[in-house]
This record gives sequence, structure tokens and C-alpha cells, in this order.
Amino acid sequence: MKTNIISRHLLTLGLAFVLGSAITQVRGDSPAAPSTPTGPVVSIHSTGDVMRGKTGSFVVNMDKSMFAAPTYVNVRVSGTAIAGVDYVAVLSPTIVGASGYGVISIKTLPNRRASSANQKYSVVVTLEPGPGYTVNSSAASSSAIMWIEPCASAAGCQ
Repeated sequence: MKTNIISRHLLTLGLAFVLGSAITQVRGDSPAAPSTPTGPVVSIHSTGDVMRGKTGSFVVNMDKSMFAAPTYVNVRVSGTAIAGVDYVAVLSPTIVGASGYGVISIKTLPNRRASSANQKYSVVVTLEPGPGYTVNSSAASSSAIMWIEPCASAAGCQ
């Protein structure tokens, strides 16, 4: 009889712990979740659209008040443009130097899509989390877009 009562208490305690953990995760009350950035905050912006055959840039900015050494920042590239067809593939991570800035160059390629010569394609660079920095929580600051514009004439697309 004593064993049966102890088993019921252990089962009750176990269920209370499991349910309490689930409620904490759903509500977001986890004590491990930091409320402030754990490192310098990084953001990104595009320098503007680029014509085919030219080079455009994305600039990664890191809050200099919290860091002194160069930092590697992870990026993800997406969009309607295709690496190797519309632009030279970009490597990740990119480095942000002691100045607090890093540049991701997008070298566009001549149009290899004959059927869509007058269409523009997007390149989107999104900052990814990594050690030593915090990605800006604003969607406008955590990713940027650049459009690869079609050439005005076939001769201008070299």
C-alpha cells in the first residue's frame, strides 16, 4: 500500500514537471532566453540595383561600440537570380573589419537567358545568427535586396 501511494506521488510530480515545462516553452518564459543582445548588433543594406555586367554591393554594418576585432558574419543568399547564371556565387561567412563594415560584392554576369532578356532578377542577402554577434531584429535591417537590371542594349551587356 505504501509503495502504491509513493508511486502515485511520483507520477503526479512527474506530470506536473512535464506540463510546467511545456507551458513555460509555449509562453516563452524560458530563463535561458536573453533579453538583450549578446554581442555587437549587425545589419545589412544594399547600395542599389545593378546593371548586368557590373558589380553591386551589400554593406554589412556592425555596432562598433561592442567589438574591436574583425568578425565573421554568416549570410544566406536567395532571390530569383541564380548563382553562376546571373551573378558570381557568394561565399559565407563574410568578414566585418575593425571599421565596423563589411562589403559583399555581387558581380553580375552577361545575360545567359535569351528568352528573358528584358527581365530583372533579385538577389536577397539575409544575415544569419552566429557566434560573437547578434542579428538586428528588424526585418528591414536583417536582409536586403538588389535587382539585377537588364541591359539597355545588347552591346551594353558585356
